[in-house]
Amino acid sequence: MSSRVSDGPPLIDRVRLRSNQWRKLRSIVLNLATTDSLYGKKIREWELKVSRLNRIEDFIAQVPFTTKADIQADRAANPPFGTNLTRAIHQYTRFCQTSGTSTGEPMAWVDTPESWEAMLKCWQRVFEAAGLVKGRDRIFFAFSFGPFLGFWTAYEAAAKDFLVIPAGGLSSQARLEAMARYGATVLCCTPTYALRLGELIGESSGVERMSLRINKIIVAGEAGGSVPEVRKRLEQLWDARVFDHHGMTEVGPVSYEAEDMPSCLIVIEEAYLAEIVDPKTGVEVPDGECGELILTTLDRTACPLLRYRTGDWVKKKMHRGRLVLDGGILSRLDDMVVVRGVNVYPSAIEAVVREFPEVIEFMVEQRKVDAMDEIELLVEMDGNVAKPLLKRIETKLRDTFSLRIPVRLAEPDSLPRHEFKAKRWRIVAAA
Repeated sequence: MSSRVSDGPPLIDRVRLRSNQWRKLRSIVLNLATTDSLYGKKIREWELKVSRLNRIEDFIAQVPFTTKADIQADRAANPPFGTNLTRAIHQYTRFCQTSGTSTGEPMAWVDTPESWEAMLKCWQRVFEAAGLVKGRDRIFFAFSFGPFLGFWTAYEAAAKDFLVIPAGGLSSQARLEAMARYGATVLCCTPTYALRLGELIGESSGVERMSLRINKIIVAGEAGGSVPEVRKRLEQLWDARVFDHHGMTEVGPVSYEAEDMPSCLIVIEEAYLAEIVDPKTGVEVPDGECGELILTTLDRTACPLLRYRTGDWVKKKMHRGRLVLDGGILSRLDDMVVVRGVNVYPSAIEAVVREFPEVIEFMVEQRKVDAMDEIELLVEMDGNVAKPLLKRIETKLRDTFSLRIPVRLAEPDSLPRHEFKAKRWRIVAAA
């Protein structure tokens, strides 16, 4: 499905934007400095002269990064919510927690009504940028609705302007039937699950494409939403336009994709001070270079984060006064593996795999061989597949990475199916 490309979002006054960011940020730092919160203590430890902070550049130069380990240590010492709270606990009305995919230990987060509302406004930007029309579009949420923040903020923001259809607890078959029955026009889920649902359309489900009115898919939770091969496959399956989005439970909804800028994420800078830095030096990278995304919350002030290291690897692009993540979230820094001197990211592997529509599901196995990391790709295919196809995948991997990555055929239905964040990379103990 083709996408119209133009100049993208309207030009904005960046000087005015930075002035508004600084006004919010200065108020947050001044408030934190008078508290016994996590940051109140850190400000005193840093011997930070708050009164001498006169601009954003001063803040960046004098305030150290916050890491996930910092937050976890504060939670361990002050369970269960830690001390990075700016209100009395009885004023907090919302609870969510991280998925724990990177650490194995989910972290709980609480919000006041005001901070929650600030995040809903960010999600409304996502829907607006996707061109959704009030009174016309019906949004289908194919989520299980656990304690993950993204589910609830997206749903509640949508409910302000659109008919929303929750589908937690339904099977994939039942979800497709419900989409057709209730005339859903927009699907919200992870890229992985959108692929899974799309592959069921037709004979396997009894729900034909012509009975579905889905014309837009908003995806999040994985890097695949901005991977061209994944988008192409989704748009072929659904005959719908894909819109990517990204956020984190720790900070909230961060970016959106505009109709005229496919595979690019525009940071909501009114709500976040964003930096893209070299992870080794901590210095801002130039336009067109890759680095780690650093975020400071400006509107979610009930549980603030200052210069938070997200671990997201992105490519910086300044466009019409806005900060754009070119290609979306390219990878997680901690997901990268070095194989014989070559940096390999999961999203890059998926980009190759999705060029072969015969692949239903896949898994990468990583193991140590003679003290070096090696990887092997397992693929589950649709129907009877000849060995030449496996060789074609191996050849494509070798051409892409300049590495020999073995490809092995998995037994039918042996690889896990995912409705939320897919886990397609596993460590295998050495024999």
